[in-house]
Amino acid sequence: MSSELFQTIEQIGREKGIDAEIIIQAVEEAYAAASRKYYHSKEDFAARFDRETGQFALFSRQTVVADEEFQDPVTEIILEDAREIRPDAEIGTVFETVKEHAELPLTRIAAQAAKQVIYQKVKEAERELVWREYGDRIGELLTGQVKRFDRGDMMVDLGRTEAVIPRREQSRAEHYNPGDRIRAVLVNVERQGKGPQLTVSRASELLVKKLFEMEVPEIYDGTVIIVSVARDAGERSKVSVRSKERDVDPVGACVGMKGSRVQAVIRELRGEKIDIVKYDDDPSQYVRQALSPASINRVTARDYETREMEVIVSEDQLSLAIGKKGQNVRLASKLVGWRLDIKSEAEKKAEVEAEMERMAEASRELASLPGIGTAIASRLLDAGFRSVEEVALASLEDLTSIEGIGEKSAIAIHDAAEVALEALLAAEAEAEAAAEAEAAAMAAEEQAAGTEGEEPGAEQVSEDEEAASQDGEEPHEGSLPPTGDGA
Repeated sequence: MSSELFQTIEQIGREKGIDAEIIIQAVEEAYAAASRKYYHSKEDFAARFDRETGQFALFSRQTVVADEEFQDPVTEIILEDAREIRPDAEIGTVFETVKEHAELPLTRIAAQAAKQVIYQKVKEAERELVWREYGDRIGELLTGQVKRFDRGDMMVDLGRTEAVIPRREQSRAEHYNPGDRIRAVLVNVERQGKGPQLTVSRASELLVKKLFEMEVPEIYDGTVIIVSVARDAGERSKVSVRSKERDVDPVGACVGMKGSRVQAVIRELRGEKIDIVKYDDDPSQYVRQALSPASINRVTARDYETREMEVIVSEDQLSLAIGKKGQNVRLASKLVGWRLDIKSEAEKKAEVEAEMERMAEASRELASLPGIGTAIASRLLDAGFRSVEEVALASLEDLTSIEGIGEKSAIAIHDAAEVALEALLAAEAEAEAAAEAEAAAMAAEEQAAGTEGEEPGAEQVSEDEEAASQDGEEPHEGSLPPTGDGA
């Protein structure tokens, strides 16, 4: 018949979902730790639990080691002595010596040590159980109940365990109270450490994807595929979709009859706006779709390596394409994976005119070099040279790589550019010196004008004071009439 303690262990195991053997092992280790506290010994104690009687057998262990490795006589025994006890003993064999009268009344400190060991082992088993259950479920949608709030983080009760929604994973447009039901997507599972193991999110793009999988059968069965999701949680999301079958409209499948499917997702996200766009293999067309509802005039790939695109829109569509605080273009850029530079037609026209003016100025400047005609200047412009300084700093290889320019011509062009650059620098230095001289002259004139404009009153008063001192009179202020009896 099983002991009462064993029945209690089995009950705890069923409640926690932990194997009873794990709890028994924890209790055995706790009993051994308590014994070490009680006996104040360095012996390697171990305990064994008898399921029938509910008693513990306590024994000390000694490991067989080689003579040269022998260090601790309490926990180790040399091979020669071990074979006197057991002839078949080998290095690594463990001897167990039963400790008599081990059913000791544990002290408070020993009991506390046992309690701590059991608690730690049970917590480790629970964490391992949660890891096995949720470790491969990242990205799944979980349903729970809001339990409490801890410094802005939301704690969610999932039944057998708790999950946390950090502040950064919460949507700004949502508000929950303790006891509310909540659905969130699992984004991380911690195997070690303290605190909740599960991290769930209401702000992740995965949440939008999973909600559409629930509402749209074509996505669930793989006919329609969600290519990417860009989200500004609580405000707007953009979802790009494509279909594996020609006769299935991916956007229409996600929207549903009278918008029923997308409206269900919007309600779950508490009114967050959702744009559904059709994926296109052509990046330019894909960008046009992603920037909806704005109407796009032209899309030009500026650089395929850095994935930059220039988007031209009419003046009345510029603010719509950019969106509130740049939200539309930011989400579209994230959705397509390209950096988008949006300009109006007027801005693009001004930019082109400025570039043409710069090209014309560069052409005139290059054509003014001695021995360089319009044809060579045009070739230099086509090669990317925009000023005399760039030509002067170019290497001979750079110039000879231009079609129609040989080595002799390259040397002549380079020499002419150097002479022109020196003259240009000298003219700039002369102009700068003249400007400094003019500034100095103006400063001197202003100083002289200030000296002439001073009031003469101070000088006149000083002369009056000097005359009065020579006559033996005290200097006085102002011109006061004499007073007295008229004597």
